[in-house]
Amino acid sequence: MLSFSTCWNSGRHQDGEAMVEEILEMGVDTIEISHGLKVSLLPGIKKAYRAGMMKVSGVHNFCPSPVELMIDAPDAYEFTSHRKNERERALSLTLKTIELAAEFQSKYVVLHLGSVPMKSRSKTLTDMVIGGGLNSRKFVKGKIAMIKEREGLGRLYLGRAREALARIAEHAEKFQVPVAVESRSHYEQVPSEREMAALMAEVAGPWVGYWHDFGHVQLKANLSLLDHYEWLDSMKQWLIGCHLHDVIWPEKDHRVPFQGTVDFDRLLPLVPVEKPIVWELSHRRKKEDILGALPIWKQKYAAWVDGGRDDE
Repeated sequence: MLSFSTCWNSGRHQDGEAMVEEILEMGVDTIEISHGLKVSLLPGIKKAYRAGMMKVSGVHNFCPSPVELMIDAPDAYEFTSHRKNERERALSLTLKTIELAAEFQSKYVVLHLGSVPMKSRSKTLTDMVIGGGLNSRKFVKGKIAMIKEREGLGRLYLGRAREALARIAEHAEKFQVPVAVESRSHYEQVPSEREMAALMAEVAGPWVGYWHDFGHVQLKANLSLLDHYEWLDSMKQWLIGCHLHDVIWPEKDHRVPFQGTVDFDRLLPLVPVEKPIVWELSHRRKKEDILGALPIWKQKYAAWVDGGRDDE
């Protein structure tokens, strides 16, 4: 099922209905209501939904954006924080997001779980790759050091995330909206791939699953931290849906499909056709580029555009 994230255009609209109409005009009738959405846009979105203008595939936590934040900051509050009040704020906002998703009969809520407080070694490794140092001795040494540090710190922060997820899952069941833990773009974030696989084996079920972000996983593949195909193949049993965007080598993500190096021809067959595939593009992407890519996508991957639709 093809869907389109409001993260692309919510920031430039004052009326939610107009925001929805802009997406509809591009030929997509299903949206994901994303983080960063101003609460003032909700009345217009609800009006459009009640009028049957569009469907809502899902909602991305936190939604709407916390009123105290002046910018889009989905990681402003983390379940992994050492501050209890921040963890509680993250939980409270998440429960409200689930309730909002239920209003739109959404199929999921996408979650970020948090991060480990450590020096951002991912950026250092990326800079080496840009400079032609991929798999050099210095690169490999830095990558091993990052993995060792991250593994040494992970247990405490994953424990906090797991505790929050247990409470979130109860709310998800109450409101009949599954929650999907998203693959993150940096190794310092939670969960790592090892942690994600273990977490899904432990807690996945009707109300908790995995959310695959093609761009985020490709960023890690570009640092030789994983094989994109093998990772998705290992996680598809728990898959709820996907964020779709391309990556211009090695680190420029949230690009329009077919502008970068993500091998969709090889990867997409791993995704069941009924799963939501959400175009999640930066607000900087040009409408004409999107309009150029959408027809190609619909033609090449028609099964994933129409699969799982309920047009009754």
